[in-house]
Amino acid sequence: MDVPAGIIPAIRRMKDFEKALESEYEYVIFLETRLSRLQSLVDYTKRAGKKALIHVDLIQGLKADEYGMEFLVREIKPHGVLSTRGNIIKLARKHKLLAIQRVFLLDSHALEQNIKMINRFQPDCIEVLPGIIPDAIQELSGQTDKPVIAGGLIRSSEEVKNALTQGAVAVTTSNNKLWN
Repeated sequence: MDVPAGIIPAIRRMKDFEKALESEYEYVIFLETRLSRLQSLVDYTKRAGKKALIHVDLIQGLKADEYGMEFLVREIKPHGVLSTRGNIIKLARKHKLLAIQRVFLLDSHALEQNIKMINRFQPDCIEVLPGIIPDAIQELSGQTDKPVIAGGLIRSSEEVKNALTQGAVAVTTSNNKLWN
């Protein structure tokens, strides 16, 4: 499975959708939208020559379970999914979708628990939030042997560079000023 690299535009508001499609980047993440819009957004993304990633937990009207994943796979056909839920990661891998496990690092206990979950469900990549914790990026990458994507609280090109320098393979951001 190919792994995203560089910046990954994350669409939170529809007004940023066109700008993401005009960017040079290969992937687009849909963070928040309604299920009724998802098919047309993914189709439009594919026509623009980009790969659509869907954050399953944040799509309004989509249940993060086996039936929701079956619907995504058969009807929407994204390139991959993001989720905080291990069952979604497991289902994504079963259906040959790029599986990105989103983890929140609040403290050392959260780090330990997330490493256990990652080792159990074996995502293709890990998205760590906040993405401005370089030591945590290195530790996750080292202890799980999985590519790490940094996201959350990244507000400047310097923070993008820092995350990439510290071992992240990509950076997700909804800040469209960083997409250029």
